Amino acid sequence: MLFLVAALLLLGVVLGTVAHAPLTFSVAVGLVIAVWLGIFAIRERHGRRRSTSAH
Repeated sequence: MLFLVAALLLLGVVLGTVAHAPLTFSVAVGLVIAVWLGIFAIRERHGRRRSTSAH
């Protein structure tokens, strides 16, 4: 329960910060995060394929 409260508090702080930032900055940061998550997903998928074929 405490984790949920902390997560909601952090989400509120982040959304408040984004609301005061310029739109172009928010979009740029969003694109950076999306690319980072995409690279992470590709690396995870590639790593799992490699580990399962070795067994």
